[in-house]
Amino acid sequence: MRFTKDHEWVVLEGDIATIGISAHAAEQLGDVVFVETPEVGKTVKAGDSFAVVESVKAASDVYAPIGGEVVDANPVLGDAPETVNADPENGGWFAKLKVADASEYEALMDRAAYETFLQTQ
Repeated sequence: MRFTKDHEWVVLEGDIATIGISAHAAEQLGDVVFVETPEVGKTVKAGDSFAVVESVKAASDVYAPIGGEVVDANPVLGDAPETVNADPENGGWFAKLKVADASEYEALMDRAAYETFLQTQ
C-alpha cells in the first residue's frame, strides 16, 4: 500500500490499482454521508480529481494517486457511504484503475513514510 500527501492510498496488483482514502483522512472527515465514485471508462491522470466524498463536516475531492482508466467503482458506497469510515483502507475503496504507468506507484510514500508525513501536519 502506498499513500499520497492528499491522503489517498493505492494498492497495485498486476496492472490494477485499487484506490481509497486513508484512515487518517476518514477520521478527519468525520461521518461520511455521500460518496461520488468515478464512471467506469473514465481516464484520469495522477493528480486529477476523480471522486467526491462528503461528510457532516465538509465535501472533499479525491485525487487519483496514479493515472489510468477506471475499470471498477465500489458499488457499496452509493448505499452505504459509512463504509469509508468503518473500513477506509479495505472495503471502503473508491475505484480500481487499469494503470497507465506503474512507475507512478513507486514514487508514492510507503506506510512508514506516510506516518512520518502525518507527524509534520
